[in-house]
Amino acid sequence: MEKNTVLKMEHIMKIYSNGVVANEDVSLELQEGEIHALLGENGAGKSTLMKVLFGIESPDQGKIILNGAETAIKSPQDAIKKGIGMVHQHFMLVPSLTVAENIILGVAPVKGRFFIDKKRAIEEAMAIAEKYHFQIDVTARVEEIPVGVKQKVEILKALYRGAKILILDEPTAVLTPQETDELFVQLEKLRENGHTVVFISHKLDEIKRICSRATIMQSGRSMGTYSVAEMSTDDMSRLMVGREVVLKFEKKPANRKETVLKVRDLTIYNSQGVLKVDHLSFDLKGGEILGIAGVEGNGQSELIDAVTGLNKSYQGKIFLMDTDIQKKSIKEIRDLSLAHIPEDRMKSGCAGNLNILENLFSNQYEKKEFSGRMFLKSREQQKKAKEWISEYRIKCSSFRQPVGMLSGGNIQKVIVAREFSTHPGIIIANQPTRGIDVGASELIRKRLLEFRDKGCGIILVSADLNEVLSLSDRLAVMYKGRFSGIFEEAGQVPEEVLGQYMLGLKKDERLKGAIYE
Repeated sequence: MEKNTVLKMEHIMKIYSNGVVANEDVSLELQEGEIHALLGENGAGKSTLMKVLFGIESPDQGKIILNGAETAIKSPQDAIKKGIGMVHQHFMLVPSLTVAENIILGVAPVKGRFFIDKKRAIEEAMAIAEKYHFQIDVTARVEEIPVGVKQKVEILKALYRGAKILILDEPTAVLTPQETDELFVQLEKLRENGHTVVFISHKLDEIKRICSRATIMQSGRSMGTYSVAEMSTDDMSRLMVGREVVLKFEKKPANRKETVLKVRDLTIYNSQGVLKVDHLSFDLKGGEILGIAGVEGNGQSELIDAVTGLNKSYQGKIFLMDTDIQKKSIKEIRDLSLAHIPEDRMKSGCAGNLNILENLFSNQYEKKEFSGRMFLKSREQQKKAKEWISEYRIKCSSFRQPVGMLSGGNIQKVIVAREFSTHPGIIIANQPTRGIDVGASELIRKRLLEFRDKGCGIILVSADLNEVLSLSDRLAVMYKGRFSGIFEEAGQVPEEVLGQYMLGLKKDERLKGAIYE
Protein backbone atom coordinates (compact mmCIF):
# COMPACT_ATOMS: atom_id res chain seq x y z
CA MET A 1 0.00 0.00 0.00
CA GLU A 2 1.33 3.43 -0.97
CA LYS A 3 2.16 5.55 2.06
CA ASN A 4 1.40 9.24 2.38
CA THR A 5 4.32 11.65 2.13
CA VAL A 6 4.18 13.79 5.27
CA LEU A 7 7.26 15.93 4.70
CA LYS A 8 9.56 17.00 1.90
CA MET A 9 12.75 19.01 2.16
CA GLU A 10 13.59 20.14 -1.37
CA HIS A 11 16.97 21.47 -2.61
CA ILE A 12 18.12 22.65 0.83
CA MET A 13 21.26 24.80 0.78
CA LYS A 14 23.01 25.95 3.94
CA ILE A 15 26.30 27.87 3.92
CA TYR A 16 27.76 28.97 7.25
CA SER A 17 29.33 32.39 7.78
CA ASN A 18 32.84 30.90 7.59
CA GLY A 19 32.14 29.68 4.06
CA VAL A 20 31.55 26.00 4.93
CA VAL A 21 28.86 24.49 2.68
CA ALA A 22 27.05 22.21 5.14
CA ASN A 23 24.13 21.29 2.85
CA GLU A 24 24.35 21.49 -0.93
CA ASP A 25 21.09 20.87 -2.82
CA VAL A 26 19.85 18.23 -0.34
CA SER A 27 16.39 16.69 -0.59
CA LEU A 28 14.65 14.40 1.90
CA GLU A 29 11.23 12.78 1.78
CA LEU A 30 9.51 11.20 4.80
CA GLN A 31 6.47 8.93 4.66
CA GLU A 32 3.78 8.53 7.28
CA GLY A 33 4.43 5.57 9.59
CA GLU A 34 8.04 4.86 8.65
CA ILE A 35 11.33 4.74 10.55
CA HIS A 36 13.73 6.50 8.19
CA ALA A 37 17.50 6.32 8.70
CA LEU A 38 19.71 9.35 8.10
CA LEU A 39 23.31 8.23 7.57
CA GLY A 40 26.60 9.93 6.85
CA GLU A 41 30.07 10.68 8.15
CA ASN A 42 30.55 13.45 10.70
CA GLY A 43 30.58 16.65 8.69
CA ALA A 44 28.38 15.11 5.99
CA GLY A 45 25.57 17.56 6.81
CA LYS A 46 23.08 15.36 8.74
CA SER A 47 22.97 17.56 11.83
CA THR A 48 22.61 20.75 9.78
CA LEU A 49 19.74 19.26 7.78
CA MET A 50 17.94 18.28 10.99
CA LYS A 51 18.64 21.71 12.53
CA VAL A 52 16.94 23.24 9.49
CA LEU A 53 13.97 20.91 9.93
CA PHE A 54 13.73 21.68 13.66
CA GLY A 55 14.06 25.43 13.18
CA ILE A 56 17.49 25.85 14.78
CA GLU A 57 19.01 26.95 11.44
CA SER A 58 17.48 28.79 8.50
CA PRO A 59 18.21 27.45 5.00
CA ASP A 60 19.80 29.77 2.43
CA GLN A 61 17.85 28.07 -0.34
CA GLY A 62 15.20 25.39 -0.70
CA LYS A 63 11.79 24.75 0.79
CA ILE A 64 10.00 22.54 3.30
CA ILE A 65 6.63 21.02 2.43
CA LEU A 66 4.67 19.69 5.44
CA ASN A 67 1.50 17.69 4.81
CA GLY A 68 1.30 19.03 1.26
CA ALA A 69 1.74 22.73 2.10
CA GLU A 70 4.93 24.76 1.90
CA THR A 71 5.95 26.09 5.30
CA ALA A 72 8.74 28.02 7.01
CA ILE A 73 10.02 26.68 10.33
CA LYS A 74 11.42 29.66 12.18
CA SER A 75 12.35 28.19 15.58
CA PRO A 76 12.21 24.95 17.62
CA GLN A 77 9.00 26.24 19.22
CA ASP A 78 7.56 26.70 15.72
CA ALA A 79 8.65 23.15 14.79
CA ILE A 80 6.97 21.74 17.90
CA LYS A 81 3.73 23.61 17.07
CA LYS A 82 3.85 22.01 13.62
CA GLY A 83 4.22 18.50 15.05
CA ILE A 84 7.99 18.04 14.75
CA GLY A 85 9.93 16.89 17.83
CA MET A 86 13.63 16.23 18.35
CA VAL A 87 15.38 14.08 20.96
CA HIS A 88 18.99 15.21 21.18
CA GLN A 89 21.93 12.88 21.79
CA HIS A 90 22.66 14.72 25.05
CA PHE A 91 19.45 14.71 27.06
CA MET A 92 17.75 18.04 27.84
CA LEU A 93 16.24 17.02 31.18
CA VAL A 94 16.27 18.77 34.57
CA PRO A 95 17.74 16.16 36.97
CA SER A 96 16.16 17.58 40.15
CA LEU A 97 12.62 17.46 38.72
CA THR A 98 10.37 14.40 38.47
CA VAL A 99 9.59 12.57 35.24
CA ALA A 100 6.14 14.17 35.13
CA GLU A 101 7.54 17.66 35.72
CA ASN A 102 10.03 17.20 32.89
CA ILE A 103 7.37 15.93 30.50
CA ILE A 104 5.05 18.92 31.06
CA LEU A 105 7.81 21.53 31.52
CA GLY A 106 6.88 24.74 29.71
CA VAL A 107 3.36 23.57 28.85
CA ALA A 108 2.21 22.62 32.36
CA PRO A 109 -1.51 22.58 33.28
CA VAL A 110 -2.24 25.40 35.73
CA LYS A 111 -4.57 25.84 38.68
CA GLY A 112 -5.87 29.38 38.89
CA ARG A 113 -3.59 32.02 37.35
CA PHE A 114 -0.21 31.26 38.86
CA PHE A 115 0.12 27.70 40.14
CA ILE A 116 0.92 24.45 38.37
CA ASP A 117 -1.76 21.81 38.84
CA LYS A 118 0.59 19.04 40.04
CA LYS A 119 -2.13 16.41 40.37
CA ARG A 120 -3.30 16.97 36.81
CA ALA A 121 0.31 17.09 35.58
CA ILE A 122 0.94 13.63 37.03
CA GLU A 123 -2.32 12.33 35.53
CA GLU A 124 -1.46 13.71 32.08
CA ALA A 125 2.08 12.31 32.23
CA MET A 126 0.71 8.90 33.23
CA ALA A 127 -1.86 9.08 30.42
CA ILE A 128 0.73 9.83 27.72
CA ALA A 129 3.00 7.05 29.03
CA GLU A 130 0.12 4.54 29.02
CA LYS A 131 -1.05 5.65 25.57
CA TYR A 132 2.33 4.78 24.05
CA HIS A 133 2.96 1.71 26.28
CA PHE A 134 5.92 3.27 28.12
CA GLN A 135 6.24 1.60 31.51
CA ILE A 136 7.62 4.41 33.64
CA ASP A 137 7.17 5.86 37.14
CA VAL A 138 6.28 9.48 36.44
CA THR A 139 6.80 10.47 40.10
CA ALA A 140 10.50 9.42 40.15
CA ARG A 141 13.18 12.11 40.03
CA VAL A 142 15.13 12.12 36.77
CA GLU A 143 18.49 12.05 38.61
CA GLU A 144 17.50 8.69 40.13
CA ILE A 145 16.40 6.85 36.96
CA PRO A 146 18.57 4.78 34.55
CA VAL A 147 19.81 6.17 31.24
CA GLY A 148 17.38 4.03 29.25
CA VAL A 149 14.42 5.51 31.13
CA LYS A 150 15.73 9.05 30.56
CA GLN A 151 15.63 8.30 26.84
CA LYS A 152 11.94 7.37 27.19
CA VAL A 153 11.22 10.60 29.10
CA GLU A 154 12.72 12.64 26.24
CA ILE A 155 10.51 10.82 23.73
CA LEU A 156 7.42 11.31 25.92
CA LYS A 157 8.24 15.03 26.21
CA ALA A 158 8.08 15.33 22.43
CA LEU A 159 4.92 13.20 22.14
CA TYR A 160 3.18 15.20 24.89
CA ARG A 161 3.73 18.31 22.77
CA GLY A 162 2.01 16.63 19.82
CA ALA A 163 4.98 15.45 17.73
CA LYS A 164 4.00 13.33 14.73
CA ILE A 165 7.49 13.50 13.22
CA LEU A 166 10.20 12.53 15.69
CA ILE A 167 13.93 13.10 15.12
CA LEU A 168 16.13 10.77 17.20
CA ASP A 169 19.85 11.63 17.28
CA GLU A 170 21.98 8.59 18.20
CA PRO A 171 19.21 7.21 20.44
CA THR A 172 21.02 3.98 21.40
CA ALA A 173 24.49 5.45 22.04
CA VAL A 174 24.34 4.84 25.80
CA LEU A 175 21.85 1.95 26.00
CA THR A 176 22.42 -1.71 26.88
CA PRO A 177 21.20 -4.38 24.39
CA GLN A 178 18.14 -4.95 26.60
CA GLU A 179 17.33 -1.21 26.71
CA THR A 180 17.84 -0.98 22.94
CA ASP A 181 15.39 -3.86 22.44
CA GLU A 182 12.82 -2.03 24.60
CA LEU A 183 13.31 1.20 22.66
CA PHE A 184 12.85 -0.58 19.33
CA VAL A 185 9.58 -2.17 20.51
CA GLN A 186 8.31 1.30 21.41
CA LEU A 187 9.48 2.81 18.10
CA GLU A 188 7.62 0.07 16.23
CA LYS A 189 4.47 0.95 18.18
CA LEU A 190 4.91 4.62 17.31
CA ARG A 191 5.29 3.64 13.65
CA GLU A 192 2.13 1.53 13.82
CA ASN A 193 0.28 4.54 15.28
CA GLY A 194 1.23 6.63 12.24
CA HIS A 195 4.23 8.49 13.64
CA THR A 196 7.27 9.08 11.44
CA VAL A 197 10.72 8.65 12.97
CA VAL A 198 14.02 9.99 11.63
CA PHE A 199 16.67 7.67 13.08
CA ILE A 200 20.22 9.10 13.07
CA SER A 201 22.79 6.46 13.96
CA HIS A 202 26.23 5.13 13.07
CA LYS A 203 25.28 1.59 14.16
CA LEU A 204 24.56 0.03 10.80
CA ASP A 205 23.29 -3.27 12.21
CA GLU A 206 20.60 -1.30 14.08
CA ILE A 207 19.66 0.54 10.88
CA LYS A 208 19.15 -2.85 9.20
CA ARG A 209 17.01 -3.99 12.09
CA ILE A 210 14.65 -1.06 12.63
CA CYS A 211 14.55 1.15 9.49
CA SER A 212 12.70 0.65 6.21
CA ARG A 213 14.49 3.33 4.14
CA ALA A 214 17.76 5.23 4.49
CA THR A 215 18.92 8.56 3.09
CA ILE A 216 22.72 8.63 2.92
CA MET A 217 24.76 11.84 2.92
CA GLN A 218 28.36 12.48 1.95
CA SER A 219 30.21 15.83 2.01
CA GLY A 220 27.04 17.90 2.35
CA ARG A 221 25.14 16.17 -0.45
CA SER A 222 22.58 13.39 -0.59
CA MET A 223 23.79 10.13 -2.12
CA GLY A 224 20.17 9.01 -2.49
CA THR A 225 17.44 7.22 -0.57
CA TYR A 226 17.51 3.42 -0.51
CA SER A 227 15.49 0.45 0.70
CA VAL A 228 17.39 -0.83 3.76
CA ALA A 229 16.33 -4.42 3.07
CA GLU A 230 18.08 -4.29 -0.32
CA MET A 231 21.42 -2.98 1.08
CA SER A 232 24.23 -4.57 3.08
CA THR A 233 26.12 -2.74 5.80
CA ASP A 234 29.11 -2.72 3.43
CA ASP A 235 26.98 -0.94 0.81
CA MET A 236 25.95 1.68 3.38
CA SER A 237 29.53 2.24 4.52
CA ARG A 238 30.77 2.65 0.96
CA LEU A 239 28.14 5.29 0.16
CA MET A 240 28.81 7.16 3.41
CA VAL A 241 32.60 7.22 3.18
CA GLY A 242 33.21 6.91 -0.55
CA ARG A 243 35.54 3.92 -0.10
CA GLU A 244 35.66 0.44 1.40
CA VAL A 245 35.53 0.48 5.22
CA VAL A 246 36.86 -2.28 7.45
CA LEU A 247 34.02 -3.08 9.88
CA LYS A 248 35.85 -6.00 11.51
CA PHE A 249 39.53 -6.18 12.41
CA GLU A 250 41.91 -9.09 12.39
CA LYS A 251 43.49 -8.94 15.83
CA LYS A 252 46.73 -10.67 16.78
CA PRO A 253 46.90 -12.49 20.13
CA ALA A 254 47.93 -10.13 22.92
CA ASN A 255 51.64 -10.14 23.76
CA ARG A 256 51.42 -8.93 27.36
CA LYS A 257 54.43 -7.20 28.85
CA GLU A 258 55.20 -5.61 32.22
CA THR A 259 52.50 -3.96 34.33
CA VAL A 260 52.13 -0.27 33.40
CA LEU A 261 49.23 0.66 35.71
CA LYS A 262 48.27 -0.58 39.16
CA VAL A 263 45.08 0.47 40.93
CA ARG A 264 44.66 -0.68 44.53
CA ASP A 265 41.56 -0.37 46.72
CA LEU A 266 40.38 2.74 44.86
CA THR A 267 37.41 4.41 46.53
CA ILE A 268 35.80 7.63 45.27
CA TYR A 269 32.86 9.67 46.54
CA ASN A 270 31.35 12.44 44.42
CA SER A 271 30.74 16.01 45.61
CA GLN A 272 27.36 14.98 47.06
CA GLY A 273 28.99 12.23 49.13
CA VAL A 274 27.67 9.38 46.95
CA LEU A 275 29.99 6.35 46.61
CA LYS A 276 30.93 6.08 42.91
CA VAL A 277 33.98 3.75 42.93
CA ASP A 278 33.93 1.02 45.57
CA HIS A 279 37.33 -0.45 46.62
CA LEU A 280 38.40 -1.21 43.05
CA SER A 281 41.71 -2.95 42.27
CA PHE A 282 43.19 -3.98 38.92
CA ASP A 283 46.36 -4.14 36.82
CA LEU A 284 46.94 -3.07 33.22
CA LYS A 285 49.80 -4.63 31.31
CA GLY A 286 51.63 -3.30 28.30
CA GLY A 287 50.47 -4.90 25.07
CA GLU A 288 46.85 -5.41 26.12
CA ILE A 289 43.53 -3.62 25.80
CA LEU A 290 41.45 -3.75 28.96
CA GLY A 291 37.88 -2.93 28.01
CA ILE A 292 35.47 -1.47 30.56
CA ALA A 293 31.76 -1.70 29.78
CA GLY A 294 28.84 -0.49 31.86
CA VAL A 295 25.73 1.66 31.86
CA GLU A 296 26.74 5.31 32.27
CA GLY A 297 26.88 6.49 35.85
CA ASN A 298 28.34 3.33 37.38
CA GLY A 299 31.73 4.83 38.20
CA GLN A 300 33.55 4.71 34.88
CA SER A 301 33.98 8.48 34.59
CA GLU A 302 35.17 8.83 38.19
CA LEU A 303 37.68 6.01 37.69
CA ILE A 304 39.12 7.63 34.56
CA ASP A 305 39.30 11.08 36.20
CA ALA A 306 41.39 9.59 39.01
CA VAL A 307 43.74 7.63 36.72
CA THR A 308 44.37 10.68 34.50
CA GLY A 309 44.93 13.09 37.42
CA LEU A 310 41.76 15.14 36.93
CA ASN A 311 40.54 14.14 40.39
CA LYS A 312 42.84 13.85 43.42
CA SER A 313 40.05 13.29 45.97
CA TYR A 314 40.22 9.53 46.27
CA GLN A 315 41.25 6.84 48.70
CA GLY A 316 43.55 4.02 47.69
CA LYS A 317 46.59 3.99 45.42
CA ILE A 318 47.21 4.49 41.69
CA PHE A 319 50.65 3.64 40.32
CA LEU A 320 51.61 4.68 36.79
CA MET A 321 54.88 3.06 35.69
CA ASP A 322 55.47 2.25 39.42
CA THR A 323 54.98 5.93 40.37
CA ASP A 324 52.27 6.96 42.86
CA ILE A 325 50.41 9.73 41.00
CA GLN A 326 48.17 11.20 43.70
CA LYS A 327 50.42 14.21 44.31
CA LYS A 328 51.59 14.54 40.71
CA SER A 329 50.39 17.33 38.42
CA ILE A 330 48.60 16.47 35.19
CA LYS A 331 51.74 17.44 33.26
CA GLU A 332 53.85 15.11 35.44
CA ILE A 333 51.34 12.32 34.85
CA ARG A 334 51.42 13.00 31.11
CA ASP A 335 55.21 12.85 31.22
CA LEU A 336 54.91 9.27 32.52
CA SER A 337 53.90 8.42 28.92
CA LEU A 338 50.12 8.74 29.37
CA ALA A 339 47.70 9.81 26.63
CA HIS A 340 44.05 10.56 27.34
CA ILE A 341 41.08 10.70 24.97
CA PRO A 342 38.40 12.22 27.26
CA GLU A 343 34.72 11.35 27.37
CA ASP A 344 33.50 14.88 26.60
CA ARG A 345 35.47 16.25 23.67
CA MET A 346 34.16 19.80 24.01
CA LYS A 347 34.39 20.11 27.79
CA SER A 348 37.84 18.61 28.42
CA GLY A 349 39.20 17.43 25.07
CA CYS A 350 39.82 20.68 23.22
CA ALA A 351 39.66 24.46 23.31
CA GLY A 352 36.89 25.26 20.84
CA ASN A 353 37.87 28.90 20.38
CA LEU A 354 41.47 28.03 19.44
CA ASN A 355 42.49 26.81 16.01
CA ILE A 356 43.47 23.29 14.99
CA LEU A 357 47.22 23.92 15.20
CA GLU A 358 46.97 25.39 18.71
CA ASN A 359 44.96 22.39 19.87
CA LEU A 360 47.33 19.90 18.26
CA PHE A 361 50.33 21.35 20.10
CA SER A 362 48.69 22.15 23.43
CA ASN A 363 50.39 19.15 25.08
CA GLN A 364 53.81 19.36 23.41
CA TYR A 365 54.68 22.98 22.67
CA GLU A 366 57.66 22.69 25.04
CA LYS A 367 59.37 20.01 22.96
CA LYS A 368 62.70 21.12 21.45
CA GLU A 369 61.38 20.03 18.06
CA PHE A 370 58.72 22.76 18.21
CA SER A 371 60.11 25.37 20.61
CA GLY A 372 63.24 27.50 20.61
CA ARG A 373 64.79 29.42 23.49
CA MET A 374 62.42 32.36 23.19
CA PHE A 375 59.93 31.62 20.40
CA LEU A 376 57.91 28.70 19.11
CA LYS A 377 59.12 27.15 15.86
CA SER A 378 56.08 28.07 13.76
CA ARG A 379 57.34 26.56 10.52
CA GLU A 380 57.98 23.15 12.13
CA GLN A 381 54.59 23.23 13.86
CA GLN A 382 52.76 24.09 10.66
CA LYS A 383 54.54 21.34 8.73
CA LYS A 384 53.66 18.76 11.39
CA ALA A 385 50.08 20.01 11.67
CA LYS A 386 49.58 19.51 7.93
CA GLU A 387 50.99 15.97 8.22
CA TRP A 388 48.61 15.06 11.06
CA ILE A 389 45.61 16.63 9.30
CA SER A 390 46.36 14.44 6.30
CA GLU A 391 47.16 11.29 8.31
CA TYR A 392 44.00 11.50 10.41
CA ARG A 393 41.80 12.74 7.52
CA ILE A 394 40.65 15.86 9.37
CA LYS A 395 38.19 17.73 7.15
CA CYS A 396 38.97 21.44 7.49
CA SER A 397 39.81 24.52 5.44
CA SER A 398 43.28 24.82 7.06
CA PHE A 399 45.07 24.37 10.37
CA ARG A 400 44.00 27.94 11.21
CA GLN A 401 40.31 26.95 11.35
CA PRO A 402 38.83 27.16 14.90
CA VAL A 403 38.24 23.67 16.27
CA GLY A 404 34.74 24.68 17.39
CA MET A 405 33.75 25.11 13.74
CA LEU A 406 34.50 21.45 12.92
CA SER A 407 32.01 18.57 13.06
CA GLY A 408 32.06 16.33 16.14
CA GLY A 409 33.94 13.56 14.36
CA ASN A 410 36.62 15.91 13.07
CA ILE A 411 37.06 17.46 16.53
CA GLN A 412 37.58 13.91 17.81
CA LYS A 413 40.22 13.29 15.14
CA VAL A 414 42.10 16.44 16.22
CA ILE A 415 42.13 15.14 19.81
CA VAL A 416 43.24 11.66 18.76
CA ALA A 417 45.98 13.07 16.50
CA ARG A 418 47.28 15.18 19.39
CA GLU A 419 47.26 12.31 21.89
CA PHE A 420 48.67 9.61 19.62
CA SER A 421 51.46 11.84 18.28
CA THR A 422 53.22 11.70 21.69
CA HIS A 423 53.95 7.94 21.17
CA PRO A 424 52.39 6.98 24.53
CA GLY A 425 53.04 3.89 26.64
CA ILE A 426 49.57 4.07 28.20
CA ILE A 427 46.36 5.21 26.50
CA ILE A 428 43.15 5.96 28.38
CA ALA A 429 40.46 6.01 25.70
CA ASN A 430 37.07 7.06 27.12
CA GLN A 431 34.29 6.75 24.50
CA PRO A 432 36.82 7.31 21.67
CA THR A 433 34.31 6.81 18.84
CA ARG A 434 31.06 8.05 20.40
CA GLY A 435 28.86 9.86 17.90
CA ILE A 436 31.33 9.58 15.04
CA ASP A 437 30.97 7.86 11.69
CA VAL A 438 32.26 4.51 10.50
CA GLY A 439 35.20 6.01 8.62
CA ALA A 440 36.54 7.95 11.61
CA SER A 441 35.80 5.01 13.92
CA GLU A 442 37.74 2.66 11.65
CA LEU A 443 40.78 4.96 11.79
CA ILE A 444 40.75 5.33 15.59
CA ARG A 445 40.21 1.62 16.26
CA LYS A 446 42.97 0.66 13.85
CA ARG A 447 45.38 3.05 15.61
CA LEU A 448 44.48 1.62 19.03
CA LEU A 449 45.33 -1.89 17.84
CA GLU A 450 48.61 -0.65 16.34
CA PHE A 451 49.64 0.90 19.68
CA ARG A 452 48.61 -2.25 21.53
CA ASP A 453 50.76 -4.37 19.21
CA LYS A 454 53.73 -2.07 19.93
CA GLY A 455 53.42 -2.77 23.66
CA CYS A 456 51.17 0.07 24.78
CA GLY A 457 48.73 -0.62 27.63
CA ILE A 458 45.22 0.62 26.82
CA ILE A 459 42.08 1.13 28.88
CA LEU A 460 39.06 1.33 26.58
CA VAL A 461 35.83 2.63 28.10
CA SER A 462 32.98 2.45 25.61
CA ALA A 463 29.19 2.30 25.47
CA ASP A 464 29.55 0.67 22.03
CA LEU A 465 29.42 -3.01 22.93
CA ASN A 466 30.58 -4.09 19.49
CA GLU A 467 33.66 -1.91 19.99
CA VAL A 468 34.65 -3.24 23.41
CA LEU A 469 33.96 -6.83 22.40
CA SER A 470 35.99 -6.65 19.19
CA LEU A 471 38.97 -4.60 20.46
CA SER A 472 39.42 -5.71 24.08
CA ASP A 473 41.67 -8.55 25.19
CA ARG A 474 40.17 -8.60 28.69
CA LEU A 475 36.77 -7.08 29.42
CA ALA A 476 35.49 -5.85 32.79
CA VAL A 477 31.91 -4.74 33.49
CA MET A 478 31.32 -1.95 36.01
CA TYR A 479 28.15 -1.89 38.09
CA LYS A 480 27.68 0.43 41.07
CA GLY A 481 31.38 1.21 41.30
CA ARG A 482 32.65 -2.35 41.25
CA PHE A 483 33.49 -4.98 38.65
CA SER A 484 30.46 -7.24 38.33
CA GLY A 485 32.16 -9.48 35.79
CA ILE A 486 35.51 -10.05 34.06
CA PHE A 487 35.96 -11.91 30.79
CA GLU A 488 39.43 -13.07 29.75
CA GLU A 489 38.30 -13.68 26.16
CA ALA A 490 36.29 -10.57 25.36
CA GLY A 491 35.43 -11.54 21.80
CA GLN A 492 33.53 -14.65 22.92
CA VAL A 493 31.01 -12.90 25.18
CA PRO A 494 27.45 -12.62 23.78
CA GLU A 495 26.08 -9.05 23.92
CA GLU A 496 22.99 -10.25 25.78
CA VAL A 497 25.11 -11.76 28.57
CA LEU A 498 27.18 -8.58 28.77
CA GLY A 499 23.97 -6.57 29.09
CA GLN A 500 22.85 -8.70 32.04
CA TYR A 501 26.09 -7.89 33.91
CA MET A 502 25.72 -4.20 32.98
CA LEU A 503 22.21 -4.10 34.46
CA GLY A 504 23.26 -5.97 37.62
CA LEU A 505 21.12 -9.01 36.73
CA LYS A 506 24.27 -11.15 36.87
CA LYS A 507 27.27 -10.68 39.16
CA ASP A 508 30.50 -12.58 39.86
CA GLU A 509 30.65 -12.42 43.66
CA ARG A 510 34.21 -13.82 43.69
CA LEU A 511 35.71 -10.62 42.24
CA LYS A 512 35.07 -8.31 45.21
CA GLY A 513 36.40 -5.37 43.19
CA ALA A 514 39.75 -6.95 42.23
CA ILE A 515 40.83 -8.39 38.86
CA TYR A 516 44.61 -8.45 39.16
CA GLU A 517 46.65 -11.61 39.34
